[in-house]
Amino acid sequence: MRFRKNMERLGEVFAYEISKTMGYKEKAVETSLGTARVRVMNELPVLATILRAGLPLHRGLLNYFDRADSAFISAYRKTTKGHQFIIKIEYISAPSLDGKILVIADPMIATGESMVLCCKELLARYEIKELHLVGVIASKLGLDHIEANLPNAKLWIGSLDEELTTKSYIVPGLGDAGDLSFGIKE
Repeated sequence: MRFRKNMERLGEVFAYEISKTMGYKEKAVETSLGTARVRVMNELPVLATILRAGLPLHRGLLNYFDRADSAFISAYRKTTKGHQFIIKIEYISAPSLDGKILVIADPMIATGESMVLCCKELLARYEIKELHLVGVIASKLGLDHIEANLPNAKLWIGSLDEELTTKSYIVPGLGDAGDLSFGIKE
């Protein structure tokens, strides 16, 4: 639970920082003592996450953007006989993203393959106005891959680690974010 809660807290920090880059307008709000002029966002982003590891980070983003719509992507690594892996997307559940600001959260960006594949799938389906990618820890290789394939994406990364293992896990990293949040899978 502690790991899961800390991922959620990091999502809140990222949401706060992302909110500073968004457009605002002034609005009159009636209080019991008069009218107050306040700044409100022009539009809410749609929050997306790659299941299951991204759920706590998504929850933290949702704590700030509490009226935002959500999208969920089921993607995973499938290991081949040569101990390589490919990324498989099983499904995407999303509202229309046409003309929307999209924030996609995935705690660990190792090779960047999952993030790029998911984003390219969404970009093929929708005319996304603005794309923000959130990761707690990324590898240099993963960031390079994202920047080469998604040059217009805005990156929000907590920490950068230089090394990957032969199985493409971030070193030192944190471990498997899904397992640490929800228990070891079979």
